[in-house]
Amino acid sequence: MARRIRLEPHLSEAELERRYRRAKDGTLRGWWQILWLLSRGQTATVIAQSTGYSAYWIGQIAKRYNAEGPAGMRDRRRTDSHRAPLALSAEQVEELRAALQGPAPHGERWSGRVVAEWMSERLGRPVGYQLGWDYLIRLGGRPRAPRPRHARAAAAAGEGGLPRGDRRAVGDG
Repeated sequence: MARRIRLEPHLSEAELERRYRRAKDGTLRGWWQILWLLSRGQTATVIAQSTGYSAYWIGQIAKRYNAEGPAGMRDRRRTDSHRAPLALSAEQVEELRAALQGPAPHGERWSGRVVAEWMSERLGRPVGYQLGWDYLIRLGGRPRAPRPRHARAAAAAGEGGLPRGDRRAVGDG
């Protein structure tokens, strides 16, 4: 004889049916249907035959409902991220954004390595260059360096005039 799955009385049978019938999302609709059928006393094997879900997954849905109640019946594929939290807090991100507006330390240019070193100082742990590059790009930064000066232009500026060939008469704009 198949064992019946017992549901905690978070919602009545009528409320489970109402949620099943009104659900717009297909996945959630199926889950509410499963819970409604379980509340009516059907076994997981019978429900699996009528819904297409496996008996194991029906048990998992019931387990989640029993543990978390109606709030646990949400599609976690799009909401729960398994990524690590951001390395910098919101305040540190703003501090980095302000720092990127100015010159890089030690007369260098802002790069992934320089941002990673800046982050390492603030976080007190090593930070990879790729993460530094990711923050540099995320904050709209670009690798910045002073614009190189042409040797003839620098020499002409020191002489107080324009380089030969660039001399124009006043008013020839």
